[in-house]
Amino acid sequence: MGSATAREIAGVILEGFSDYRTQFTEITLGARQRFLNADWCAAQQAASDRINLYDHAICHVMQLLNKRAKGDFYHHQYWLEARQAYMDLISYRTDPELAETFYNSVYRKVFPNQAANASESFVSSEFEGFSVHSPRGIYRTYRPDRGLVSLVKQVLGDFSNELPWQNCRRDVRNIVVALREQSPSLLNPSDIRVDVLKWVFYRNKGAYLVGRVVSSSRLLPFVLSALNDGDGRLYVDTLLCDNDDISILFSFTRSYFMVDARNPSECIEFLHTLLPGKSRWEMYSSIGFFKHGKTVFYRDLLEHMAYSKDRFVIAPGIKGMVMTVFTLPSLDIVFKIIKDRFDPPKEVTKERVKDRYYLVKTHDRVGRMADTQEFSNLSLPKNRFSEELLQVLLDEAGSTVELAGDQVLIRHMYCERRMTPLNIYIDQSDGQALSDVLDEYGNAIKQLAAANIFPGDMLPKNFGVTRHGRVVFYDYDEICYLTECNFRDIPEPLYPEQELAAEPWYSVGVNDIFPEEFPVFLFPDSHVRRMFKELHGDLFTARYWCAVQEEISSGEIMDVFPYRRSRRFRLFHQKPGVQRSSKSNKYYTEPAG
Repeated sequence: MGSATAREIAGVILEGFSDYRTQFTEITLGARQRFLNADWCAAQQAASDRINLYDHAICHVMQLLNKRAKGDFYHHQYWLEARQAYMDLISYRTDPELAETFYNSVYRKVFPNQAANASESFVSSEFEGFSVHSPRGIYRTYRPDRGLVSLVKQVLGDFSNELPWQNCRRDVRNIVVALREQSPSLLNPSDIRVDVLKWVFYRNKGAYLVGRVVSSSRLLPFVLSALNDGDGRLYVDTLLCDNDDISILFSFTRSYFMVDARNPSECIEFLHTLLPGKSRWEMYSSIGFFKHGKTVFYRDLLEHMAYSKDRFVIAPGIKGMVMTVFTLPSLDIVFKIIKDRFDPPKEVTKERVKDRYYLVKTHDRVGRMADTQEFSNLSLPKNRFSEELLQVLLDEAGSTVELAGDQVLIRHMYCERRMTPLNIYIDQSDGQALSDVLDEYGNAIKQLAAANIFPGDMLPKNFGVTRHGRVVFYDYDEICYLTECNFRDIPEPLYPEQELAAEPWYSVGVNDIFPEEFPVFLFPDSHVRRMFKELHGDLFTARYWCAVQEEISSGEIMDVFPYRRSRRFRLFHQKPGVQRSSKSNKYYTEPAG
């Protein structure tokens, strides 16, 4: 049965986990009403609150342990038994894998300066390959017995039971036409079924129905995006069937969905049939379980290292002033460690850098900022590091990296998806490819602005290009809220000598930014500069930035949807070339291609 202290530890951790899951579910379930009410400010606040729940829950458990176990839990002798007692308790839950991760978080809080101990914590899962299935299933199945039109009507009818459809007949027609255009060979009415998850995925201003069309020969994933027009009516904005489009929807650059996945493993199992190439850790993160996503990522990393032989090396690209960045060539991940000292002119502190990364974690990333996994006290084999990298780490981050026998102990580190640095991509591109990536670069900056984010250091080296060709920001030490900036035009000089002086002839405040200076600063190559100016010259004017600030300050939540304009259905009342949204489309910047 184990000691009383071990059982106490297990019981307190489970109590804390249960409370956390209850609060998590309450916030998640509120997404539906926020969508119906078109309460977008509340939706953004709820997303941030839900992320913060986890750390609050861990701190609460620590307080309970100190109160009930009276300090005994700091002895390793109890945790071997506590692990077993806890495993027995969670084996009846529908989310045991999440419960393991929660236990691990408490364990690491108790022993913060030690590497994970497999006998006392869940380094590997006791529920690997185990999926909890709900008695009534998690998806509805439809068959086209009365034709495809009738089937689509039934799907939309099951989704909407409070707000009316703006024009259901039009939406059904758009869906059917899109299905027939994208996969005509699949739609033999006698040979298909349609599975739609019962849980609606909410994020920002969108509600998404996720499903699959299954025939005897293949499977077609699909996502229906429904929007609230702001007047209490719904409309279908698009149907996504392309694998890349759906992958982008669930991307590491997006905020987490609000979805009532009571049986997380079953939900992930369904999603994996739609996107078999996407890692499970990324899927767990996408539905809000980012801490468990980190756990699965760590286990995948250990497994990958066991079956690979390449060594960690310095990541390609321009050397950073704040971070030392390295990668494992066989893995599409980069590892980032904060340096002990920052190269001039950087004046930020380590704590400021960590704060900026936390801001990105809790903010709407609008598909333009990479999500990160944060690790403490990670131990990796010394023989997997190149000699050059190991020396750089010890020289530049000696307070964070140390050698412990045949291991390299890393006290603090961020991990994120590896991308091609934008500056390298630009240097290797010309013609239409160059124009496309520059257009993406401008769109990324504008969408960040629409989300009230100013990147600070907008140099191309701080952006990356994903495998889908999207430009994503990944250097966060200088980001700030756009509304904190003071965008100004450069005053005209009073006489020629002022313009030729080494120092500016005008006063410059701490938060002053002069967009007129961007072109030469961002693009030393005059050809690239001209191309970008033709595409996004408005970014070089203070007027543009001030206008976005005014919209944000007025409480407007900009429309930035996770798919391109070409994917959106044309509504009958919509004029050609005009984009519609629930309120304003002034800053809708998703490219058309």
